[in-house]
Amino acid sequence: MDTDKGDRGDRGVKGARGRVVLGAVAGAAVVVVLGVAALQAQREDEPPMAVKGADATPAARASAPASATPSPSPSPTSTIPVWEGPTPPPVDGNLAKGSAQAKVTIVEFGDFKCPNCRRFAQRIEPELKARYLDTGVVRMFWRDYPIRGRDSTRAALAARAASRQGKFWEFHDALYAGKQPGLTDAYLRSVAARIGLDLARYDADRRASSVRKAVDGDLGFALDLGMPGTPAFLINGKLLFGAQPVAAFERAIEKARRDG
Repeated sequence: MDTDKGDRGDRGVKGARGRVVLGAVAGAAVVVVLGVAALQAQREDEPPMAVKGADATPAARASAPASATPSPSPSPTSTIPVWEGPTPPPVDGNLAKGSAQAKVTIVEFGDFKCPNCRRFAQRIEPELKARYLDTGVVRMFWRDYPIRGRDSTRAALAARAASRQGKFWEFHDALYAGKQPGLTDAYLRSVAARIGLDLARYDADRRASSVRKAVDGDLGFALDLGMPGTPAFLINGKLLFGAQPVAAFERAIEKARRDG
């Protein structure tokens, strides 16, 4: 059942993997590596390894059309620092927005089928953008956490394909705008056309193994952390769960600014 504190029904996602105790992760200073150290490097890395033993929903793996080939994976430009815990998947700079010099980073773990993720995107994020992203205080990053079934995974792959053309956030905003008729291949392709993507390239990219590995990597990372549902946020490494009121985000951001 959905609530304003997050989709607690999404807690049903369970895998054969062991999980890190969430409280320990949220309270440990080293968790900052999840967002800050990797994200401020302004990197676009190669997609991560596929999740081992995760409950990832199978995605379409048909061969790319003969007329198009997948876009190259982002190439690494720096190294993620070592920390104790699950290995953070590489960061794709196309899934970031805000100033690279921002002192505060927000990492969102989201699902395109999640009603509260949509609520955050429609009602909360615009206010945070005006006050913090547009003023250079916050940089925001997306990580996929597709835990609501096949549609969630399909949408995550489509959004990653859009990111290969530099239009992840346009695709993200279009998916969360209004009510979704269903995250079918046809609907997602219509969104791609609406925002001006090269459709042949989009079709190839969404079927590319590197795109699937990137989505699986984020999903596996969130599961290893024991993230309780969607949306979940790390604000300079500290957990804030759910589409909470703007004031809750403001308090967390201001605290992160004070703590440096």
